[in-house]
Amino acid sequence: MTDVAELSYEQARDELIKVVADLEQGSASLEESLALWERGEALAQRCEEWLVGARARLDAARSARSE
Repeated sequence: MTDVAELSYEQARDELIKVVADLEQGSASLEESLALWERGEALAQRCEEWLVGARARLDAARSARSE
């Protein structure tokens, strides 16, 4: 399994979608569900990091353009 920190936004988003679908099926054991949940939390955090970074770059570009 790839380290979450190495995933692009698209990779993390796509894997998160799969994790949610797997959890919604309800066929995993409790232990497997907990592992999926933890992976999903890490993936969601990675997506948030990418979005915050993109927002900061946009804000910096807008500021530079308005100066």
